[in-house]
Amino acid sequence: MQKDAEIIDFTEITPLADIAAKRHGARAKCLQRLIRMDLPVPRTVALSFDAVHRIAKGNVPDIAALLALFGDGPLVSVRPSSENQEWGGPASILNIGLNDARHAALCETHGEVAANALYLRFIQAFAVHVARLDPDMFEAEAPSARALRAALDAYAEETDEPFPQDPGRQLLEVLRSMARAWEGTTARLLRQAKGAPAEAGLGLVVQAMALGIGPGESGSGVIQFVDGVTGLRRIVGRYLAHSQGRDAIAVREGALFIIRDPRGGSLEDRCPEVVAQLRRYGDTCRINLREEMQIDFTIEAGRLWVLDAMRVPRSARAAVRIAVMLADEGIIPREDALCRIEPRAVSELLHSQVDPAGRRQAIAHGIAASPGAATGRLVFGSAAAQASAARGEPCILVRRETTPEDIRGMHAAVGVMTERGGVTSHAAVIARGLGVPCVVGISDMRLNRRDGVLITADGRKLHEGDIVTLDGTRGQVLLGEVKMLEPALDDAFQALMRWAEEACDIGVRANADTPADAQMARRFGADGIGLCRTEHMFFEADRLTVMHEMIFADRPEDRASVLARLLPMQRADFKRLFEIMQGLPVCIRLFDPPLHEFLPQSREGVRDLAEAMGLPISDVQRRVQALFEFNPMLGMRGVRLGITIPEIYDMQARAIFEATIEASRKGEPVVPEIMIPLVSAMREVDLVKTRIDSLAAAVRTERGVDFAYRLGVMVETPRAALRAGDIAQHAAFLSFGTNDLTQMTYGLSRDDAGRFMGSYVKQGVFAEDPFHILDAEGVGELLRIGAERGREARPEITLSICGEHGGNAESIAFCRAAGFDYVSCSPFRVPVARLAAAQLALGKQVHAD
Repeated sequence: MQKDAEIIDFTEITPLADIAAKRHGARAKCLQRLIRMDLPVPRTVALSFDAVHRIAKGNVPDIAALLALFGDGPLVSVRPSSENQEWGGPASILNIGLNDARHAALCETHGEVAANALYLRFIQAFAVHVARLDPDMFEAEAPSARALRAALDAYAEETDEPFPQDPGRQLLEVLRSMARAWEGTTARLLRQAKGAPAEAGLGLVVQAMALGIGPGESGSGVIQFVDGVTGLRRIVGRYLAHSQGRDAIAVREGALFIIRDPRGGSLEDRCPEVVAQLRRYGDTCRINLREEMQIDFTIEAGRLWVLDAMRVPRSARAAVRIAVMLADEGIIPREDALCRIEPRAVSELLHSQVDPAGRRQAIAHGIAASPGAATGRLVFGSAAAQASAARGEPCILVRRETTPEDIRGMHAAVGVMTERGGVTSHAAVIARGLGVPCVVGISDMRLNRRDGVLITADGRKLHEGDIVTLDGTRGQVLLGEVKMLEPALDDAFQALMRWAEEACDIGVRANADTPADAQMARRFGADGIGLCRTEHMFFEADRLTVMHEMIFADRPEDRASVLARLLPMQRADFKRLFEIMQGLPVCIRLFDPPLHEFLPQSREGVRDLAEAMGLPISDVQRRVQALFEFNPMLGMRGVRLGITIPEIYDMQARAIFEATIEASRKGEPVVPEIMIPLVSAMREVDLVKTRIDSLAAAVRTERGVDFAYRLGVMVETPRAALRAGDIAQHAAFLSFGTNDLTQMTYGLSRDDAGRFMGSYVKQGVFAEDPFHILDAEGVGELLRIGAERGREARPEITLSICGEHGGNAESIAFCRAAGFDYVSCSPFRVPVARLAAAQLALGKQVHAD
C-alpha cells in the first residue's frame, strides 16, 4: 500500500512492488527476490529511508493501516534494512503485538510455557532496546509465570506506567526507537568505521511473525551451503527447537546440526523433508541470486518459513573459492568473479593467517603493516635473529624502529614488530617486500634492551625466548602459539590469477633483490623484475667485509682492486636472477645508498670493525665521521656516489654484462635493463652512460660475444620529472620511484611521517597518507609532466613506477590513465596489483585500501 507524499509511506513487498536497495535497503530487496522465487516468506512491509528519517524527526506513520495488512491480532517483527547489510543497524525486535490478552489466547493454543516464553522475550527486548531501561533488570530467566510477572512489574516500576498493551503503540515506539538509534552519534560512528557514508539511510521491514515456539515441530535455525572459512561446499548451520531468531547460533546448548552428523543429533533425522526443502531453496538462491546465501528459517508447527537470506560471511580464501566456483558452474561470468574479490583481500591468501575460529589472547596492538601471521620466539636484535635462524628456531624480531643495519635480522626473522613507525616506515616497507608479517607503531609496549625485557600495557614482562604470535593482518601481538591457516595458493587462487592476467592491460612486475624474491615473483606470475636493489646484496657477512675495505681504501685503484673481489659475487647474483626470470625483463638499479649505512654507529660496532680491519679505533672513528651527513637521504648517494666513486658502477656494470653472456648461453638472449638512481640532471646520465657503454664494448671484445642492454633512469627527484625531456634523450626507460619522489615533493620523511600522519589525515590536511595512497594531485602532476615530456622527446620510451605505490589500486588507475607501460611492486603485492589492474580494465571503480 503506497501512501501519498504527505503521509509516511510504506510498501508491502510483493513480486511487482517498487522496492529498491537504494531506497529500502538490501534486506528489503533481498526479501522481494525471495518472494519472486516462490520461497515461503511471511507477509512483509518495507519502510523507505525517507520514511524512517521522518519517523526519527517525529512524524507518525498510519500505524492502523500498516497493521491492517497483517490481519486481526497481528504479531510482527521489525528488522533493519540498510543499503549494505554489512553496515549493520539497530537490534531486531520480535513478537510485537503481544499483550496480556494475546498471551492468554496463546496459553490456550500453544500452551502456557510457549506463551510465557514469547511474551517474556518481547517485554525484555522492548524494555532494553525501546524504553532504554537497565538491561540488568531484565536479564533472561527461564520462562515462567513468575519471571513474566517480575518483568512486567520491573517495567512498570522503572517507567511509572504499565507495559503498553496497544499493538499500534508498541509498533510505533519500536519504529521510532530504531529510527532514532540509527541517526544517533554512536551508530553513525560505528557504521562509518565499516565504510558506510555518514548520511547513509536506514529502511525497516515489518514482517508477520512465524513463532517458532509452540505445538508440533517448531523452532528456528540458520543454514548455509559453503564453509565460510574455506569456501568448500558443505552444509553448515544449526537448528534449535522452540526458539526464535538466531537462538540456534547464539545458544548452542540443545541445538541440532542441520544434516546428519556423528557429533550429535540433526534436523535431518527429525524432519528430513524440511532439510530437503532447504537444500532446494539453497540451490534456488545460488542460481537466481548468483551468490552463496545464508538462510534464516523458522518451523512453525511443522511448516517451513524463510525469514531472511544474506550473503554468506566469508574469509578472503572462501571469497575466492566461491567466486571461482560460481564462475565454473556458469552461474556468473569470469569477469564478475574477478570483480567480486577485493584486491587487498588477496594478500591474505599468500600468507599464513591466524585461524578466526581459534582462541587468541592479544597483549599488544599496533598498525597492521604487512599481512600474514607467524609464531616465534622473541629476539631483540638482528644478531640474535640470525643466531635463532641458524638453530632452526623461528623468531620474531622486536626493535624500537628498524634501520638498514637490521635487514639481515629481518631476513632471518619470521615476523617483525616495532615500537614506532607507520605503514610506510622502514620496517613496514622491507617486511612487505620480504613477505613477512609486521606490526609497527605498537604504542602499548615498551622495549627495554638493557634489561632484555618487553613490557606490555598491562605490565606483563616478556623476555627473549618467550613465544608470541604476530598477526600482521590485524595488527596484534598474541601470547603464545595459536592455531593457524596455511596460505591458500590453491587451484581456485591460480584460476583467478589466470583470469586476471587475461583481463590485464598494464604490465605488473616485481621488485626483487634476491633469487628467492625472483622465484616468488615468478610463482606469482610477475611480468619481470621492475626493480632489483643491488645494495641489499652487499649486506651479507662476506660482502660486508669487502665493502668495509672499499670504504677505507684511499685511491681509486685500491678501491677497484677491492671491488674486483665483489665482481664474481655480483655476477653470480645477476646470473641467477636472469636464469630464474628467463625470457622476462630484469631491471637492475645501480648502487644507491650512502656509504655510511655500511658502517657501524655504536661504540661497540666501531671497536669490532677496527679489530676486523686491523686498524686503530681512531682511524675507524675518523672515517665514520668523514662519511657523516646531516641529511643522508639528500646527500652523496645514488648517481652522485656513482660519479664520485665510479669504480662501484664499473664493477656492477661488468658483472651485469658478464652474467648476461653466461645466462644467454642456456636459453633465450637476456636483455638487462640498467637503471641509474637519484638522477637530477641530464649530464649525470651522460657521464654514467659513457662509462657503461665503454665497459659494454670492453666486455664484448674480451668475450667475443655481442649482447644488448637498455639503460634507463629512476626518476625520484622533482627536477628529474621536470627535466624528463632532456633525460629521455639518453634513456630507454623512465621508472618513477614514487617513495623518494613523494618524500622530496612533500619535504617529508616517510620514516618519521607516521608520528603525525594520522592526525593530519583526521584533520583533513591530507586526504590520505601520501606514502600509502599516491598523491594524484601533487606527486601525480610531476608524474604526468615527466611522462608527457619524456614521451615527447622519445615516443618509444618505456614508462613505469616502481615504488610501494605500484601495488596500490589507485596508483594503477593513475598509471593506466597516464599511459604507463607497467607498475612494479613487492612480489607479495603482485597478485594484488594484477587483480586491481584487471578490475580497472573491466571498468570497476577503485577505492582507497
